Amino acid sequence: MKIRLGLLAIFCTAKFYAQELSLPVYTQYLGDSEFLISPAYAGMGEYIKLRANGVAQWVGIEDAPATQSLAGDVRLGMRSGVGIMFFNDKNGYTRQYGGRLSYAHHLTLDTYENHFLSFSLSYNFNQFKIDVSEFDPSDPGIHGDHLVNNHNFDIGVLYRYRKFYLSFNVANLLNKPTDQFTVMSSGIYRNYSVYTGYRFRKHKRSEFEIEPSLYFQLFEHDGRSSTDLSIKFRKYDFEDYYWAGISYRFLNDQLLNPLNIGPMAGVKISNFYAAYSYQVALNSIMSYNGGTHMITLGVDIFQGIGECKCTHNTGGW
Repeated sequence: MKIRLGLLAIFCTAKFYAQELSLPVYTQYLGDSEFLISPAYAGMGEYIKLRANGVAQWVGIEDAPATQSLAGDVRLGMRSGVGIMFFNDKNGYTRQYGGRLSYAHHLTLDTYENHFLSFSLSYNFNQFKIDVSEFDPSDPGIHGDHLVNNHNFDIGVLYRYRKFYLSFNVANLLNKPTDQFTVMSSGIYRNYSVYTGYRFRKHKRSEFEIEPSLYFQLFEHDGRSSTDLSIKFRKYDFEDYYWAGISYRFLNDQLLNPLNIGPMAGVKISNFYAAYSYQVALNSIMSYNGGTHMITLGVDIFQGIGECKCTHNTGGW
C-alpha cells in the first residue's frame, strides 16, 4: 500500500505537469497527420480527412503508457478550415482524456509561386484523473474522484512556399492555478514547437519524392527541449502512394545520445490509408521492453475541390 501511495504522489505532481493539456507527441505522427502537429493545416486538401492512431509504448512492461487518438479536419468556405481531435491516454494509475477544436484561415501571398500563410486558433479541454479503483477502499487517504478539468488555448502559424513548409505553434497559452494535485508545479504549461521540411522531386512528373523534416519542442517551465529528425521516401501511382522512412529523436543537450530511433511505413490506396511505425528506446529500459508500436488507419471522404490554391496541400503530405 505504501508503494501505491508513493506512486500516487509522484503522478499527482510530475505526471500531471508533464502531460496536462498535451497529447503525447510521437515522431510517427509525422507520417500522415499534419493536423496533429500543427492545427494551421486544418482544411487543406480535397476531402474530409479522418485519422485514428493507436500507440503502445514499452511493450512488455506492465501498465506501460498507451494512447489512442481520433482526428479529422475539413475545409470551411474557400479559405478556412476546421478540425477536431479526441484522445485517451493511460500511464500507470493516471488517465487523461481530452480534445481540441481548431479553426484555421489561409491567405495567398502569391498564387503563381504557391506562396501561402495560415493562422490557427484552438480550444483545448482536458481531464486528468488518478485511477484509485485498484487501491484499498478502506484507506482513509483514498476517497472521492481524483480528477481535475482544464481548459486552454493554442495558436499556430504556417508558412508555405512551393515545396517548403514551416510551422510555429504555442500550446497552453494560459497559466493555470496550482491545486492539491499540482503542489510542485508552477502552473506554466506553455510549450513551443516548430515543424519544418521540404519535398524534393527530380521533376514535376517524377514518381519519387524525398521529404526530410524536423520537429522541435520546447517547454517553458524548465527549458526541456527535444528534436525529431525524419526522412521519408515516397512513390506515387497517380493519386495513390507508398512511403517508408526512419526517425531519430534526441534531447537537445544530448545530440549523440538518442532517446529512440525506428522505421515507419505507410500506404494510401484510393480513399484508404494505413501505416505502421516502430521505435526502440535507446536507454536503460531498452532490454526490458519490446519498443513502441503505432498503427494508423484513415479514410478520406466527401471530396470537394477547393477554388483557392491556399487550401491545396502543397507543403507537407
